[in-house]
Amino acid sequence: MNSFAKILPLALVISVSGFAEEVGERWGTADRERSFYRIVDLPIPKDLVIEAGAFETLPDGRIAVATRHGDIYFISGVDEAKPASEFHLFATGLDEIFGLAWKDDALYVTQSCELTRVSDTNGDGRADRFDVVSDAWGYGNYHEYAFGSKFDPKGNLYVALGLSSSYHSRELFRGWAFKITPEGKSIPIASGMRSPGGIGFNEHGALFYIESQGPWNSSCSLKFVREGGFMGHPISYNWYEFAPNMGKAPAEPESGSSLLKESARIPELDPYAVIFPYIRMGRSIGGFVLDDTKGKFGPFKNQIFLGDYTQSIVMRATTEQVNGVWQGACYPFREGLSTGILNIHFTPEGNLICGGTNRGWPVRGLKAFALERLEWTGRLPFEIERITITPDGFRVKFTKPVAVESGEKPGSYLMSTFTHKYHAGYGGPEIDQTKPAVQAVQLSEDGLTATIQLDVLKKGHVHEFDLGALRSRDGEELLHRHAYYTVNEIPSDPK
Repeated sequence: MNSFAKILPLALVISVSGFAEEVGERWGTADRERSFYRIVDLPIPKDLVIEAGAFETLPDGRIAVATRHGDIYFISGVDEAKPASEFHLFATGLDEIFGLAWKDDALYVTQSCELTRVSDTNGDGRADRFDVVSDAWGYGNYHEYAFGSKFDPKGNLYVALGLSSSYHSRELFRGWAFKITPEGKSIPIASGMRSPGGIGFNEHGALFYIESQGPWNSSCSLKFVREGGFMGHPISYNWYEFAPNMGKAPAEPESGSSLLKESARIPELDPYAVIFPYIRMGRSIGGFVLDDTKGKFGPFKNQIFLGDYTQSIVMRATTEQVNGVWQGACYPFREGLSTGILNIHFTPEGNLICGGTNRGWPVRGLKAFALERLEWTGRLPFEIERITITPDGFRVKFTKPVAVESGEKPGSYLMSTFTHKYHAGYGGPEIDQTKPAVQAVQLSEDGLTATIQLDVLKKGHVHEFDLGALRSRDGEELLHRHAYYTVNEIPSDPK
């Protein structure tokens, strides 16, 4: 997402050297995926450009969609079997909208320059009042995006601010996160962001944001936002004097060190909760949403779903807290979407709307913009449902029972690890690769859980799982054989 506002001719995008190899099909599972999760086009009227940056469900069941052009439309019919959606223009004249939240008969709109309360006071269906809720940050460059959360239980909203031109912090508080209280107070709560792609909550109500690969970030990641925290990029230290509640700026990180070492040395710095291996699991991750559909979307309740702009894919992630530190895993989910995904949202019927654009970076999806619906067919896929850590290995849960013949063999569980340098350079290779040995496997009686024991767990490493040798009890291969768990801490006691 770091440069997608720069308009590139479509012919140029397609002819970029190495494009087919770099953003072509990665998982090779699209043909099988459609049996479980189908993609349904939501038709857009010919005269409309809908580069969706944010969604919200309205009290009457319609979906509000906000665009990068600064428009907000209300859409009906998104859950119909054969959607013929109706688009109603509610508001226009805003700027690069990447956050929508509904409260008290109004939309709270996060745009690049401010958080705005937008309402219709005379009931004619069009916005006629625009109130500034917060403009506590600066805005002077096209790349200075702002991403907004939904409301937390106390009525707070959170905003994540991208840097200036992707590399600098030239405008006030660029690279910071804010909490906006119900009283309208704007409180800076964290520094060190680079190029956020979304901000929201996990199943436990903890606040996270998506960070893009770039300086001080060797891969995209899901990061916990702690009040008083430092997210890893020191370029925005210059604004601490304007945030007295935050105290002094943290110590400068050492370029070329490791995140494990630097987070131990710098108290404000938390290690990244989930690292997404570059290209294998996205290149520019955008908005994310928690599956709170209570099973309407299949067997992944309370997991985080994330869209990727460059790869035109949707992934999922799970998180857990170990020794007070957040960590977790990411998993492939669905490829084959038609455009670059900027944001996703669950509908009242439990379908997942995906929207975005291909304007900017090379994108796998060839449509300039699209709205599509992912819907569960009701057929249960054989998948890795969730991975959690144990003192000497991992507990892997599956959506369907694993056959004893493959599930009890240590050789069915192939493991490897890697880490990254924590440095000021742009991105970075996977280094310090290892191959832990699986010493033992215990398969539960129902076949739904495998507990694997490794000879060593590597703190600070991503642990890659390749479970392609497993079969379900009805003979199926895993729909997706890989998963990636980021180990920050190791529990001392069995769960």
